[in-house]
Amino acid sequence: MSATLRFNVVSEAFKKHPVEVPVPSERPSEFYAKYVFNREKMRKYLPADVYRQMIDVMDGDATLDLQTADAVAEGMKRWAMSLGATHITHWFQPLTEGTAEKHDGFVEHDGKGGMMEEFTGKQLVQQEPDASSFPSGGIRSTFEARGYSAWDPASPVFVIGDTLMIPTVFIAYTGEALDYKAPLKKALHAVNRAATAVAQLFYPEVKKVISNLGWEQEYFLVDEGLYAARPDLLMTGRTLMGHDSAKNQQMDDHYFGSIPERVAAFMKDLEIQALELGIPCKTRHNEVAPNQFELAPIYEETNLAVDHNMLIMMLMKKVARKHGFRCLLHEKPFAGVNGSGKHNNWSLSTDTGVLLHSPGKTPLDNLRFITFIVETLMAVWKHNGLLKASIVSATNAHRLGANEAPPAIISSFLGKQLTEVLEHLEKESLPLGEDGEGTLATKHTMHLDIPQIPELLVDNTDRNRTSPFAFTGNRFEFRAVGSEANCASAMIALNAAVAEALMDFRTRVDALMADGTEKMKAILQVVREDVRTCKPIHFDGNGYSNDWKIEAAQRGLDTEASVPLVIDRYLDEQSVAMFAKTHVFTRTELEARNEIKWETYTKKIQIEARIFGDLCLNHIIPVATRYQSALIDNVHKTRQIFPANVAERLTANNVSLIQQIAEHSSFITEHVQKLIDHRRVANRIESEREKAIAYHDTVAPLIEQIRRHVDKLELIVDDELWPLPKYREILFVR
Repeated sequence: MSATLRFNVVSEAFKKHPVEVPVPSERPSEFYAKYVFNREKMRKYLPADVYRQMIDVMDGDATLDLQTADAVAEGMKRWAMSLGATHITHWFQPLTEGTAEKHDGFVEHDGKGGMMEEFTGKQLVQQEPDASSFPSGGIRSTFEARGYSAWDPASPVFVIGDTLMIPTVFIAYTGEALDYKAPLKKALHAVNRAATAVAQLFYPEVKKVISNLGWEQEYFLVDEGLYAARPDLLMTGRTLMGHDSAKNQQMDDHYFGSIPERVAAFMKDLEIQALELGIPCKTRHNEVAPNQFELAPIYEETNLAVDHNMLIMMLMKKVARKHGFRCLLHEKPFAGVNGSGKHNNWSLSTDTGVLLHSPGKTPLDNLRFITFIVETLMAVWKHNGLLKASIVSATNAHRLGANEAPPAIISSFLGKQLTEVLEHLEKESLPLGEDGEGTLATKHTMHLDIPQIPELLVDNTDRNRTSPFAFTGNRFEFRAVGSEANCASAMIALNAAVAEALMDFRTRVDALMADGTEKMKAILQVVREDVRTCKPIHFDGNGYSNDWKIEAAQRGLDTEASVPLVIDRYLDEQSVAMFAKTHVFTRTELEARNEIKWETYTKKIQIEARIFGDLCLNHIIPVATRYQSALIDNVHKTRQIFPANVAERLTANNVSLIQQIAEHSSFITEHVQKLIDHRRVANRIESEREKAIAYHDTVAPLIEQIRRHVDKLELIVDDELWPLPKYREILFVR
């Protein structure tokens, strides 16, 4: 693709876009959840007794029976058909990182030679997708096809287009989970039980604890025409070659800048559709890198928030194409500029409205606050390697620790005030105050000597972008999660680990109380022990520094950076024991999931290596050779025209370029063959783990080595000849 053609592709895209976005006449609050069968719609379409039963089921206080399911299905059908729905699907989250759906029509024989619209409780509650066609890690053989999807009443159904979408779990015929939702719900149940037991030490009226999640979704937008002209973007989601643009993010002018018109139209369209589907979009802005943006909703219950994140990623891709863009969710689509994460803001709250990770106004509230902070830190300390394993991938590995995201070492930032509180507590002085004195505050005021500017409320914790797990005032922000990941992976590990820590805490407090220790003193004693135990996980410094890597290892934290080896943490005995104790995973399920993770890692690097080799040999080398031949021809003709001494001077630069092209081309050709050889060797390895390690150690590094020479050629070869759109063309919206 010549420079002229590349320019024309962008120009044509600009002529066709932006698309006019229909603006609803109502306010967002009036069309919010328009296509969601929420409690308001249930009240309208269900009989009163069925509605009450469904509320109990949704709140976790009852089990759905088939008779009730039939009545619910009938009401759902009438509502969905009023919106033009003709089909239903069970919408689930298999271990492919995406979502899956199989559509069935509302049709059945009427017994009179015609047809009728029918939707039963059995169809609502259960379907049978082909389990052998989804990753199972060996749990199901190819000839063992049976698997089940089952409705999750806690996540409301919704309509997209002509289809009623029913969020479901997905399990094997033998009962093992084959998805993300089933173990997530188990982890949330575990943390509910454990956190409720601890919360009742402070507030006996608490009956339930809810895990909350607020995700922040980062993404890139690129012109669809330029995307189609990059086989690497098309096949892998990232550019496998490409030299830095002269200007990218070094001026910091894109971050929070004015949103380009085309992008604003896309964002508006996306938000309208998201709000209609009940996704509470709140924030949008330019991110640090050119063409990078962020979307964030109001926090929700974790199970629902995960469903909404999977749905928003699907919507982003669909709406982007409507506006002439492609949405990139890869964690590192472009070298040299920031990659994309998905910060998971996580907290626990009670059914009585208490945010358990937020300070209060009384010593009792603050002891509760310290207890839940410290037990969360205990979970993160004990399972820091597992938490890292929950967010690593072939794609996120490019982002972690790259001076834009947390390093591949899990630690927790707490901020000055909370750090001081824990230090006092560790030294056995009571930091919580007597008779209400010395209470903790979430904010303090800052007075500015500027007329017309009001006083500001300032959080008592700063932000630390190098911390993977930072406390931010009333919640923890798990910053290491990758942009294309399913949030459930991190939330399963975190909630299960915290549940285990809280269970252990309550057991030890109960033991002290049984021996006659007064309740508050027992709580303080156990908290103090845990403050000392989990101290190694607390780090408020610069996570990017080399000194931290050394210090983290000395503290006993997991510093492994190889993705295949980090995945091993799922099968550590303490991980297996924790998941068994919380009833989230069996050892068999963990072993199967690791097989899938290793196989997925291998396949992603394998695809990258194959497309990279093809680009090098069939696109880059021929173009470089053509330009080299033109230079050689120029040198020969110059030497025929000018005297030898003059020609020597005039051709010196071209001769140098000819030599550089030859050296770079020779390196590329030679090492692409090595890349192929390493793949062949790795592919013969039977163990998925060992194969993944071989790809990590031998194939992935070669891609990066060869890339450096390709990128050098990009600076040398005539721009009119270069076959791929360049960063300066891709990274700036026209």
